[in-house]
Amino acid sequence: MSRSIKRDAATLLVGAIVGAGALYVGQNDPADLPGKALSLYIGLLGGDGEAYAESTRGEPRPDTAAPAGAGTDDGHGHGADETPVEDDGHGHAAGETPGKDDGHGHDAGGKPGEDDGHGHDKPKADAGGKPLAVAAVDAKGAAKDEGHGHGAEGEDELPEGVVKLDDAKVRAAGVQLATAGPATLREELQLHGVVQANQEATVQVTPRFPGVVRTLAKRLGDQVKKGDLLAVIESNQSLTSYDLKAPITGVVTERQASLGEYVSEQKPAFVVTDLSTLWVDFSVYRRDLSKVAVGEEVRIDPEDGGAPIPATIGYVAPIGAADTQSALARAVISNDGRLRPGLFATGALHTAERPVALAVSVAAVQSLEGRDVVFVRDGDRFEARDVVLGRRDGAMVEVTSGLTAGDDYAEKNSFVVKAELAKGSASHEH
Repeated sequence: MSRSIKRDAATLLVGAIVGAGALYVGQNDPADLPGKALSLYIGLLGGDGEAYAESTRGEPRPDTAAPAGAGTDDGHGHGADETPVEDDGHGHAAGETPGKDDGHGHDAGGKPGEDDGHGHDKPKADAGGKPLAVAAVDAKGAAKDEGHGHGAEGEDELPEGVVKLDDAKVRAAGVQLATAGPATLREELQLHGVVQANQEATVQVTPRFPGVVRTLAKRLGDQVKKGDLLAVIESNQSLTSYDLKAPITGVVTERQASLGEYVSEQKPAFVVTDLSTLWVDFSVYRRDLSKVAVGEEVRIDPEDGGAPIPATIGYVAPIGAADTQSALARAVISNDGRLRPGLFATGALHTAERPVALAVSVAAVQSLEGRDVVFVRDGDRFEARDVVLGRRDGAMVEVTSGLTAGDDYAEKNSFVVKAELAKGSASHEH
């Protein structure tokens, strides 16, 4: 085989592989590309160069015949509707008279670089100008992720306002569930007041005879029992000393005597108070006086994060205050150390009961971007549902829109679900 034929055969092989690849990837399985290219090459060369010589004379091989209805191809890239004419072996277009040839198959008058050097058609391209092989690869790449680490659509992505929490995480976070449904709301009157020492359990301790304080046994705030020594006083009249003792068990809430000070029966030297019970004095405005009566139950909130303290209204003043246009209502409570005299307190007085069709726990309602939401559980997911709220009491709140009876929702520690949702939203803000 001559050197020129070898060179043209090598060039033809490259063109065959590129052309077959472009056509075959766009229409068939890319895995068959090597076999297709080899088959085309053998068909073109015939193994000993005879096929190549035949193809240059425009005689089509039987195994490369065009489909019915298509034009005849001479194996050198002419169009399907072109009729091959006598070829000079360098791929001039049908119907053209070969001009001066540079030995590389350019048409007469043609410019080098316009074709592949042998007159074969260029590989087909898609609408964007890409070869079909490249377009096919790009199409497959589009199905992959966009570089953000997300899987297939719907696999890892959760809808907006939804967070995934399995049972183990729910238990670990202390999230407790409840079911939305009908409830009875207790209408309550909110009262504001101040804690006082029980004046009926307060004793002022005064000296029996005037004299000078020689000994002080107790200080302000000391716990005392009935009969404990408070002070020793030397009488000016008898020039003898006597003991001043605690009349009740309680706490020294006032001390108005100092060592060496002259004291008399005109002023108490000590005040001892039994703080086992306290008074909470509420101011009730005139419009609410008809709702308050002796014996009514009231729940007092010490505002320390604990449960309300139950109490009973024991006294309602028969005379009001002109300056505040209110009257005093007093509750007596047992002192467990959560309340101290002098501090403010709030109370809730039960006045009526009202049934509602749908309610949830007050603790379940969270604020999300200025909206009231409740986290409803569905399987291992929690969805932030927008809700419209109605009447409420200290424990439950009516839901007029956004939930249906039977919905399971996060009641206790619902803020944990809100935090998990915020964490997930932040991780997707690329």
